[in-house]
Amino acid sequence: MPNRQLTAEERKALFGPLFDEVQSRLVDLSNGDAKLFWALRRKLYKELSYLERNKPSVRKRLKQKKRREQGNRCPVCKGLLPEANVVLDRVEAMKGYTAANTLLICRDCDYEAQRKRQFA
Repeated sequence: MPNRQLTAEERKALFGPLFDEVQSRLVDLSNGDAKLFWALRRKLYKELSYLERNKPSVRKRLKQKKRREQGNRCPVCKGLLPEANVVLDRVEAMKGYTAANTLLICRDCDYEAQRKRQFA
């Protein structure tokens, strides 16, 4: 299922002003301190990514759970999952990283899925 995209009007009316406000607030809060501006921007980026992906510790536990549930096998190619470099693939991106909405797949199957979705 394709992810919801903002329309041109939504980008103009909603996102543009939001982005401008956030950027202006970062500039105001940093008060000309380039290092503080960078640190604030970096922290905001990190916290926004957690809203979408959860914290690394949460994803790590989910990967462990999925590995057990899947019998340490990639559900796509049926091969054994390697110890490292496995990917939590969301069935529907907007539903997030949950046990019901993810598969733990090997890197090769992830690359192929990304290629098919024209992301790679």
